[in-house]
Amino acid sequence: MSILYVQKSVVRVVLSVVCLGIGALSRPSAAAEPAYTLKVDTDRDSALYEVDQTATFLITVARGDEEVHAGSVSYSVDDFLQSGKAAGLPAGTSKLTEQPVRVTVTGRRPEFLRCQVTFQPPSGKALRAQAGAGFSPEKIGLSLPVPDDFDTFWDAQKQKLASLSPAPELTPVEQPDQSLTCFDVQVQCLGGMPVSGYFARPATAEPRSLPIILWVHGAGVRSSSLGNAVQGARSGFLSMDINAHGIPNGRPAAFYTGLSSGKLSGYRHAGRNSRDSVYFRGMYLRLVRAIDFLTAQPEWNGDHVVVVGHSQGGGQSLVAGGLDSRVTFIAPGVPAICDHSGQAAGRVNGWPKLVPATADGKPDAQILQAARYVDAVNFATRCRAEAIMSVGFIDAVCPPSSCYAAYNAIQGSKSVLNEPHMGHAAPAHIRKAFFERILQHVKQPTR
Repeated sequence: MSILYVQKSVVRVVLSVVCLGIGALSRPSAAAEPAYTLKVDTDRDSALYEVDQTATFLITVARGDEEVHAGSVSYSVDDFLQSGKAAGLPAGTSKLTEQPVRVTVTGRRPEFLRCQVTFQPPSGKALRAQAGAGFSPEKIGLSLPVPDDFDTFWDAQKQKLASLSPAPELTPVEQPDQSLTCFDVQVQCLGGMPVSGYFARPATAEPRSLPIILWVHGAGVRSSSLGNAVQGARSGFLSMDINAHGIPNGRPAAFYTGLSSGKLSGYRHAGRNSRDSVYFRGMYLRLVRAIDFLTAQPEWNGDHVVVVGHSQGGGQSLVAGGLDSRVTFIAPGVPAICDHSGQAAGRVNGWPKLVPATADGKPDAQILQAARYVDAVNFATRCRAEAIMSVGFIDAVCPPSSCYAAYNAIQGSKSVLNEPHMGHAAPAHIRKAFFERILQHVKQPTR
């Protein structure tokens, strides 16, 4: 296992608001007053510590280029479930001085803690900033064991899928790059909805010459991305981007808005009382069927199969790596659909918070049981593909503990991009690092 740091220097979150004085309002030609900025850093660039070590969050305020030593900041450290004193963690208010405000906290177990800070300038809106710290995150384990019949259940689903003819329908799609051939593809699948995506390949590709890349989507309801399909094909892949729901591609925005507010408005929690009806079952089987289609193409080199996505797409890439042994590389960015049973281990569940709590504060037992069969962490335990993952230390959507639970479970060679100041995001430098690593992977044989 290796840990990569995208930036060597401490990344700082800077939130600012411009505060204009009365004089500036009365004299339009006068320069605006300098903006206030609030910064939170950790005392280590990596923001990584061992359990029982102490992390220090360093808080500073500036106005323009000058540090501010008057006023105060309020802060609260939380574990993404309970904040401040309710969890026995630091919380309070400190006056600004010539030295940074220091908030110290000791890791109690393998976990992530974040420090959220607020500063109220003399006028204007309050500024907020935060940073996170990890304590022995490589030791975060499964919140519940993988169900004993997990493999039996999913083998049965794949057998049912294999008995259904794919019957792919390919409709040519025009796009400016004449060196590529592109299609809108529909492939029959279980669950009532087909694989629906855009597929692109170099027009003059020779048989058994190209690796595969499958792009999968984050949460929401949208068309497949022709741009992703084209990007992969230009880089020498059999490239396919599929939407998450098996819905038609290329329709007007109102079509997807209607689905999002109508039929698919609650898809995240649909059918969650049973492993047979939970919505993600169909989504996962579409991954296998998409790989069926791609590996059936004569241009496939018979070796590399890459699956890449962020958020819900990151969770899908983990699932693909554990569900389909043909996958050789996965790139899950801030993966969702992870650690559905996190509450059972005293930590926060990942998106979409599939398992609700009952009146006594405990996870709903029936939904918890069903959720274990669609938890990307459990698929990660079966994943022997190579992997690169991104983790945001202040991500409240896909908390870093849920991402690391999956990362630690991956069985193949892996690396992680830790981002102490990143929330739920897929910034350009992460996407660039992912694709560079993918290009390295397909240069080496794996089989």
